[in-house]
Amino acid sequence: MLRAVWPCLGAFLCMQFLAPPSRAQSTAAKKDTGTAVNAAKPAAPAATLSAHAMTGADVEAFFDGIVPLQMERSDVAGATVMVMKDGQVLLKKGYGFADVKSKKPVDPDATIFRLASISKLFTWTSVMQLVEQGRLDLDTDVNRYLDFQIAPAFGKPITLRNLMTHTGGFEDEIRDIIVTEPKLGLPLRDFLIQNQPRRIFPPGEIPGYSNYGVGLAGYIAQRVSGQPFEQYVAQHIFQPLGMTHSSFEEPLSAELSPFASDGYRNSTEKPALGFEIFNPAPAGGISSTGHDMGRFAQALLNGGELDGHRILKPETLAAMWTRQFAASEALPAMCMGFYQTWRNGLHFIGHDGDLIAFHSMFLLEPTEKLAIFISYNSAGSANKSRGELLNSFADRYYPFTPAPQFQTYSVEELRAISGAYQSTRRSESNILKLGGLMEQGHATIDKDGVLTLDYSKDLRGHVRKWKPIGKDLWQVDGDQQELFAIRDDSGRVVRLAGTFGGGQSERIPWYENAALIGPVFGTSVAILLLVAAATFVRLGRKLFFSKRPPLRAQPGTVWLTPGPRLAAFAWLIVMIVAASILGPLANESVPPTRSLDKIFVLLNSLTALAIFFSLFSIGSGLFIWRRPGLRFITRAKFSFVAAACLFLTWFCIHWHILGPAHRF
Repeated sequence: MLRAVWPCLGAFLCMQFLAPPSRAQSTAAKKDTGTAVNAAKPAAPAATLSAHAMTGADVEAFFDGIVPLQMERSDVAGATVMVMKDGQVLLKKGYGFADVKSKKPVDPDATIFRLASISKLFTWTSVMQLVEQGRLDLDTDVNRYLDFQIAPAFGKPITLRNLMTHTGGFEDEIRDIIVTEPKLGLPLRDFLIQNQPRRIFPPGEIPGYSNYGVGLAGYIAQRVSGQPFEQYVAQHIFQPLGMTHSSFEEPLSAELSPFASDGYRNSTEKPALGFEIFNPAPAGGISSTGHDMGRFAQALLNGGELDGHRILKPETLAAMWTRQFAASEALPAMCMGFYQTWRNGLHFIGHDGDLIAFHSMFLLEPTEKLAIFISYNSAGSANKSRGELLNSFADRYYPFTPAPQFQTYSVEELRAISGAYQSTRRSESNILKLGGLMEQGHATIDKDGVLTLDYSKDLRGHVRKWKPIGKDLWQVDGDQQELFAIRDDSGRVVRLAGTFGGGQSERIPWYENAALIGPVFGTSVAILLLVAAATFVRLGRKLFFSKRPPLRAQPGTVWLTPGPRLAAFAWLIVMIVAASILGPLANESVPPTRSLDKIFVLLNSLTALAIFFSLFSIGSGLFIWRRPGLRFITRAKFSFVAAACLFLTWFCIHWHILGPAHRF
């Protein structure tokens, strides 16, 4: 999912707080009043609302009302929807166009959408099939199954269970994650070897969503089964379930490609990038239809069997849907490959999926025997549309108005949560670390003890207000989202856990706080811009006003020497080149392929040159204070330029603008 450029860090932070919990959470939270100063009065009982009958006609009316509105508002070309209850398909419908130019409508039975990370559910199903056969052990070092090695770290091996819960500890990387030229595609093994990320957390301790980890599991299934991953899934899942329009082949075969929907940035443009080839395929390569996803949902809700064909044992599915990792019992958990999403007492389990152009949601509610699937084929639908649709659906058919019991704590105690945070899904050893700086979130407590997170906003763009409902447990005022503050052994809040079990937000050190770094960075660049402007002014006077008498420096004034001037120009060039590279990546207008390696080599060379010239500037800034008879403003001028060069040198090294060109 190419939410993994900068958006994967910022949008992923937001994502952690979008999927709301159930009323069961409020009950659990009320049991812990912590060190409340004055407990609030008991809340009034929840309002009793009238639920709509979940009939085919009513469900169709609901989706006919919301989906076209979403498509118009978000500039989406087409969508496919499937809703199932108690084994019966209540709705299977296409909206809009699969091909805008030819006005080809979306056919839910035949139009193939790219489902991105929903692929992971098929990968974990494959892994668990091999576990059932005794060929894989979830708690064994994955290196046992590989013909290359995962580099050691933290003195602990990574297991398949770690990979299933996104607690392998890998940092995030995006090189070659999406390519549009088939010749740039890599075999699964080669991709995993060439793009092995560093490990930034001990396995099993901190969740950090990882496509690489899922790709690794898919390769293990390939190695152990003796079949290419794409063939294994086709033979052991697609064929038994009659999923005739589903494939992990990238691009699609000649037989299926005529059924593929185009992917759009909006509903009026030409297709966005062509067929998005996702690497590693087990983490995001699937293409499927609304009909086929209904077959998959029916098999899962039927204990792993459909029409006499079994893909998993009931006890295996039960294990996969069992909570595995969560910061608090009050929050939805990461299960084995599936993650929980709660709303109105419903405990959905499933997965979302995102490419540049396609955005999808596949959720099951096992108790209610309910399945919901939707996929949009345009970039404008990400995040908001899915959350809005799920919440509206639950509110219509399972209405429930919770009445949380907010607690009153001292403001000083609550301020332990204040600070700057970044996603645990991030990069630490390559240039993508810069994304963490750009996408930091800040938690603040006002005088009334109300918490705001500047990255957590409602559909109208308003920042949500959170109030405590227990010790370190918060809930949005007027909604069901909850948040848990995780403390270390000393009692300091170090991470925040929201309603997505596959990631958290981690407190950042003071020297990486964007509130500090941003102004210092801006001031440094401004100083160097002034140096460049002054240089051009002096050059212009020499070229165009040579007949005028030259400017005479006041006694004790010294012009900047060539070293600081060259450093200033070099740094400005570095900033321009970096922006020209990272801007398109951030906007997802350029796929992050290995073809960028040579551009990052150029950026490395320019940065190294700027650092070299900075040595002269820093030296000048130090030695200028030893020269007698100089004006203070002259000394300050050299020192400010030296300080700007010193800061930018540290900045580029610390955030890996100067770093390995083949890792990003």
